[in-house]
Amino acid sequence: MKNNSWGKLIKRFLPYYKKYIPTLIFDLFCASLTTVCEIVLPLIVRYITNTALTDIAKLTIGSILTVGGIYLVLKLIDAAANYYMASVGHIMGTKIETDMRTDMFDHLQKLSFKYYDNTKVGSLMSRMTSDLFDITEFAHHCPEELLIAGIKIICCFAILGSMNIWLTLIIFVALPPMIFVLSIFNRKMRSGFRESRKQVAELNSQIEDSLLGIRVVKSFAGEELEKEKFQKGNKGYLSIKSRVYHYMAAFHCTTSVLDGILYILAVVAGAIFIIYDGLNPADLIVFLMYITTLLSSIRKIVQFAEQFQRGMTGIERFGEIMETDPDITDKPDAIELENIKGDIEFKNVTFKYTQETDDVLSHLDLKIPAGKNIALVGESGGGKTTICSLIPRFYEILDGTLTVDGVDIRDIKIKSLRSQIGVVQQDVYLFSGSVRENIEYGKPGATEEEIIAAAKLAGADEFINTLPNGYDTYVGERGVKLSGGQKQRISIARVFLKNPPILLLDEATSALDNESERLVQKSLERLSQGRTTLTIAHRLTTIKNADNIIVFGKNGIMETGTHNELLAKNGTYAELYNTSFK
Repeated sequence: MKNNSWGKLIKRFLPYYKKYIPTLIFDLFCASLTTVCEIVLPLIVRYITNTALTDIAKLTIGSILTVGGIYLVLKLIDAAANYYMASVGHIMGTKIETDMRTDMFDHLQKLSFKYYDNTKVGSLMSRMTSDLFDITEFAHHCPEELLIAGIKIICCFAILGSMNIWLTLIIFVALPPMIFVLSIFNRKMRSGFRESRKQVAELNSQIEDSLLGIRVVKSFAGEELEKEKFQKGNKGYLSIKSRVYHYMAAFHCTTSVLDGILYILAVVAGAIFIIYDGLNPADLIVFLMYITTLLSSIRKIVQFAEQFQRGMTGIERFGEIMETDPDITDKPDAIELENIKGDIEFKNVTFKYTQETDDVLSHLDLKIPAGKNIALVGESGGGKTTICSLIPRFYEILDGTLTVDGVDIRDIKIKSLRSQIGVVQQDVYLFSGSVRENIEYGKPGATEEEIIAAAKLAGADEFINTLPNGYDTYVGERGVKLSGGQKQRISIARVFLKNPPILLLDEATSALDNESERLVQKSLERLSQGRTTLTIAHRLTTIKNADNIIVFGKNGIMETGTHNELLAKNGTYAELYNTSFK
């Protein structure tokens, strides 16, 4: 989303006020009350000064105390209004931030693997945290500051115009040039803040990448290299922020100069009007006090300008994500998939990851009967993992048809389709939490008995009970406190608990040592019984008992058959098997 006008950005943001309109209205009412004291004080000074100059006898102690009492009451009302704005008003802004973060997170859940293949997680985290925090301040202060400034300008013009319209016009005619000059710096600041946000996101992504890979960094003694990469990004951020603060300093200095010009203009013009037009000296004092009121409003807006720019930039970056349409969605008439058998068929399927790359699959025809264990082997890049990614519809096929039980997967609700498929991958991801929570992810709300039964089927119950807190043991970030084999068996227990009719095993044992592989292989054999199973394997000894083995090459399927049949052909599979055996 580029070249967005403020109008478009605000239009995107306004719907988030809808739930909080009563709070917003009262907040703005309190904001209007806070202007009363500033507007009334010069009038009180004018009353006392004019009375003293014209008829000092009317200036009694009683009248002075009455005026003072009225002002004190107004000040108490002002304090109460400010308290509401500072508390409830800020809470309203935080609620809006929370709503926007919820919407963004929900939208991110809808986006496919294709989006995440090209997007850095650190960048998304920055947008969901710091960017949205700036929107909180914007949501609260922007309406208040605009209303207060509007009230002060209108009231000041009306009051000053009633005293001397020509002097009033001179002062107010000077305001548009001020606004024009300051708007130039505003645009430069907005551009700078947008750049700084992008750089922060890049920096966050780099930090995340370095810290998540800290074991690799240390094993290769790459600390100095990581420091250099970080310093490059950090200095880039410094350069951008320095430029922004130069614009901001120029903004403030220009404002100060224009303030002085406005004051001296009022003094000089006011003195001339006193000489030639009979302007009351007390009124000139009022003019100067109201100029102070006007300039204080401008200074508040100046102070708020940085937050305003941050808020607008945050809304812009929020919009960039929300306007990214999911490329995989349910059809309006998509159906639920129930009681499936597990027949899978690829009919003339073509697929590639991007428009710039070659086809990974080209006119693929493949039938996978229900309940059969099918192994996919062959060289890398042949499309084995792609096949397993297309069945749960992680990616969308470009051409052809992919069916489950004879139903095109594009006619099935995504959640329904994926609930029937279990996936065990080489790179196991465990969430930060307990062992129990990670197994329960396969079936949220599962009972203790179901969790333990799944762990036993996966061959994980025995080692889990040796952990310090058993099933309540904290596994660490990404399961760092467990071995590879233990993590894999927990992931298998998770799939046992899900109990899906279709199972996809993507090199589930290739990263394990021999003993761990033996234990995990037993778990996988139990897991695959009675299910339609696709197994991707580089260790061919693990798939000798498969019902059918499909050998892939660069140009698609090269051979199919059982282990013994393929060995008898003495072709590609036999060569792969003999090489791996040696």
